[in-house]
Amino acid sequence: MWQYKKKLQYPIDIKKKDLRMAKYLTEQYGGANGELAAALRYLNQRFTMPDNRGKALLTDIGTEELAHIEMISTMIYQLTKDATIEELESIGLGPHYAEHNKSLYPTDANGVPFTVAYFATTGDPIADLYEDMAAEQKARAVYENLINMTNDPDILGPLLWLRQREVVHFNRFKELAEIYEREFSKTNILR
Repeated sequence: MWQYKKKLQYPIDIKKKDLRMAKYLTEQYGGANGELAAALRYLNQRFTMPDNRGKALLTDIGTEELAHIEMISTMIYQLTKDATIEELESIGLGPHYAEHNKSLYPTDANGVPFTVAYFATTGDPIADLYEDMAAEQKARAVYENLINMTNDPDILGPLLWLRQREVVHFNRFKELAEIYEREFSKTNILR
């Protein structure tokens, strides 16, 4: 299904440790509006799309979201790799270290573990596509908040790139929803 290339979608080379930003970035790793929720949402919803066009779009974007998880994970790792236990404790990551050491574990920025309750799938392609558009807008907003929290160009570059991908995904979902609304309003298949 995938061709593995040892290359991120956007190059990440963070030179300065920043535990505060690492903690905030976990929001996009395992938070309600993060990349893991998006990937699982789309890869599950694809099965109930009414045609190959919808299945392909959700598969493509869901797979890309997996690549975004890899980018966020890389950023968090680079921001924390030289941190001491004392430094981790000082920003509230002591409990995480106690259970996971410096390993990534899907939580939000407050340490709340990921849950599949973060996303929905209804079996109604139009409802699901609107859920997907909302998810992309919420992820975009979180990226904008994260962008406002740093001035490090090594962090800003990937965040800006990821934010733009949310916009692209929103537009792709919107295009498909509009097509389905036109096509299915005539045949009443989904109503």
